[in-house]
Amino acid sequence: MQHAPDSPDQLPPTPDYDAWPVETRLSTVEHQPHLVTLHWQDGRTSHYHSIWLRENAADDSTVNPATRERTLDLSRLGAWPTVEAARLDDTGALSVTFAPEQRTLRFHPGWLRAHDYSNTEHIDAPLVPVTVWTGDRHDAPHSLDAAGWLEREPEAPDAQALLESALTAVLSHGLVRLRNLPTEPGTLARIAERIGPLRSTNFGSLFDVRAKPDPDSNAYTSIALPPHVDLPTREYQPGLQLLHCLENSVAGGQAVMMDGFAVAEALRERDPYAFETLTRVKWCYANTARTSDYVWYAPMIRRDDSGRLSEVRIADFLRGPLMAPFDDVEPAYAALTTLQRMLHEPHFAMRFTYHPGDLVIFDNRRLLHARDAFAGDSGQRWLQGCYLERDEIRSRLRMLRRAERERRVASLVTGDTPTL
Repeated sequence: MQHAPDSPDQLPPTPDYDAWPVETRLSTVEHQPHLVTLHWQDGRTSHYHSIWLRENAADDSTVNPATRERTLDLSRLGAWPTVEAARLDDTGALSVTFAPEQRTLRFHPGWLRAHDYSNTEHIDAPLVPVTVWTGDRHDAPHSLDAAGWLEREPEAPDAQALLESALTAVLSHGLVRLRNLPTEPGTLARIAERIGPLRSTNFGSLFDVRAKPDPDSNAYTSIALPPHVDLPTREYQPGLQLLHCLENSVAGGQAVMMDGFAVAEALRERDPYAFETLTRVKWCYANTARTSDYVWYAPMIRRDDSGRLSEVRIADFLRGPLMAPFDDVEPAYAALTTLQRMLHEPHFAMRFTYHPGDLVIFDNRRLLHARDAFAGDSGQRWLQGCYLERDEIRSRLRMLRRAERERRVASLVTGDTPTL
């Protein structure tokens, strides 16, 4: 979409690359020197500060039209921007004259409605509401039929619809399973790149999960793996993990997934002191292999600034010696053992078998994954894996939603009903 010059007979551009349908029109405008109040036809009233409006204008004195990055330095205006006049123009856009610049700028009503911070309770609300779950209520991952998906162009509406459903499931439940995909090695990279760039680690961009001689990880054996997240030894542990099943004919080796947020919430309810201890005490996470030495210190449970759970770092086999203040050591171990007992409670766990062509995408900073032991001489078990970041899944979902909004904008112009 081009950033067209501002024309008085068209709605003005927006300071981003997105499309913002005007589904509710403005009715009246009021203003004070530091405030503009908008009344919408559906009864909503919105308030915008003058300085916020000035900084978020879309003209070439505010943003570079080629990049949509801000060029305005508010400190160079000389004085606080105030509203000298505000009105609705013939297109339905908001027109504001700012002093002391004596500059009149126009604002797109759809963009203003979408960024109405005076009516937004949680500015940093998740892109998709988080649904916490336990295995006794969900006995298998949310699954989508992906047969033929890779043969379709990524921009095809049905391909985008499948991807949007998958990404929404990951952001909501932390996990999705795609079924009936090809089983050729390297297929995983083609799928991951439809979301975003892969994150390379000391295991490579793509890694093969199968038993091998002289392993450098327990994952590359046939032994059982306890519930864990991957790479808690990193300052920023990978946000997403993808595992694609190429072969599975062994006896055993059932996959186990559990929602770390569900476990953490249950711990908070049963033993608030243990929960607070694990959000406060920093544990040592260490992966001291023959060719690398990764060490990081972090709490086992993290919350964001709003108090919402944001990540868990649980991986017993990757914990180094606890180096905490002396008086925290026994409370930390008491909280840890309480948590460990909970991880053995069967109702938290979802158990399923990988079939060739299955691919799971899961939040590696939320979900714990595990594996039952398998008989290495009973067949072949081969998964390919890779990592991405949470940022990539959110960016891709926003892009998919942007495409939907562009279709809505086009339909409002033509009067057609959009196909979403």
